[in-house]
Amino acid sequence: MMLLPGYQVREGSGLDRALLVKFMQLTYQELFCNEQNFSHLAETVEIYFSKNTPLWWVEVVNQGLDSSSNKVGCLWVGNAIDQVQGDRFAHIFLLYVMPEHRRCGIGSALLQHGQDWAIARGDRQIGLQVFENNQPALSLYRQMGFQTQSLCMVKTLSS
Repeated sequence: MMLLPGYQVREGSGLDRALLVKFMQLTYQELFCNEQNFSHLAETVEIYFSKNTPLWWVEVVNQGLDSSSNKVGCLWVGNAIDQVQGDRFAHIFLLYVMPEHRRCGIGSALLQHGQDWAIARGDRQIGLQVFENNQPALSLYRQMGFQTQSLCMVKTLSS
């Protein structure tokens, strides 16, 4: 499927686990300036990545590159339960676009693709979690109609 001129979307598979972990690590390294080791993200992928949690890759069209180096973005969607209504809904686990391909409409197109997928399977809402310090993502999500419904709060515990 063509996404935007010069880009296409391809559905991922179970063979893409390592590349998905790499994209997750890129996301966290950007946000937290390589402050820590993010190898634990492989466990997240191992636990949650399945045929019920689709993954889509954005690829540059006709670049003559190997299949992993032409991937410039991805969307990984899973499931959540609305704690008020009890309904299942789509939940975005990861939306990532390589820095040199940002502000071209890829993120918006991926969000729309995820929304279309959620609607087609009967979901009435789609959700995501975003870090407060990720202002570009917050701006995109607000532009696309996402609203804050709840806050995830954490407290560091000392032993």
